[in-house]
Amino acid sequence: MDSDRPASSRPDRDDRRSSRAGSRPDPRRERRGRDAGSTGRGHRGADERAERRPDVRRPPRVPEPELPEDADAGGLDRSLRTELRTLSKENAEGVGGHLVMVGRLLDAEDFDLALAHAEAAARRAGRVAGVRETLGVVYYRRGEWSKALAEFRTARRLSGSQHLLPLMADVERGLGRPERALELAASPEAARLAAAEQVELAIVVAGARGDLGQHAAGVLHLEELARRSTATQPWAARLRYAYAAALEADGQTEKAQEWFARAAEVDARAETDAAELLGRSDEAWVVDLGDGEEDDTGGEPPS
Repeated sequence: MDSDRPASSRPDRDDRRSSRAGSRPDPRRERRGRDAGSTGRGHRGADERAERRPDVRRPPRVPEPELPEDADAGGLDRSLRTELRTLSKENAEGVGGHLVMVGRLLDAEDFDLALAHAEAAARRAGRVAGVRETLGVVYYRRGEWSKALAEFRTARRLSGSQHLLPLMADVERGLGRPERALELAASPEAARLAAAEQVELAIVVAGARGDLGQHAAGVLHLEELARRSTATQPWAARLRYAYAAALEADGQTEKAQEWFARAAEVDARAETDAAELLGRSDEAWVVDLGDGEEDDTGGEPPS
């Protein structure tokens, strides 16, 4: 469905158009080009002749959104900064600035401007996996599932990493294909995911079960993970919230309320709307770390 290199990122031969465009071709130049055979001069001569054709039109350049002075690529994730080193210094700075702005604008839920910056980065660096992933995330947040899946697949192929499987599975749900989401979750690649990605994929699987009307199976899939989750795990709030939602869909309302409350307790960054659902959004939540939960911020997810 996707290609290794989108049309928008291919070098534009018209950018090298001669200032004499539209003039009559020089027959001596043509003859030299033919005589050059397989040498580089022959290829350049053919390019120059094509560029002087009067019917060739330079495609309009898409204006890039303006970058503020504080849009510094130094604020990007280290792995993404490493990827940008494959670019020229000037281009890397520009691409990095656009990626920084994407993050800010997604936080502000300004999805239109975030898309403009993500597309500008992709036009500059369409072969950088992290850039294509970022564009995919913007499409994902906008609910443009087919485009998101195409970008995630491209990023996955460019990087060789499987960390996008949870997002890809969730996109399959968005496309109305929960069975496909379950297939991705059962793939050998999914078994090799890091702990955080495994938890995210489990949440997607529970949602896919719910899509299929298999609510009890969704509860069962998350039950042990939720019970073993600790307050300090970065995924705890999302996991507990997903388990509560599965319980609610299964008709276990009272138990669902209990787990919405447990999610709100550890949701310091407001990743969920658990507190709002409970009508306690204005209250200060106190996280009790003395209830027997271990301090576990990483490693394998509980099983």
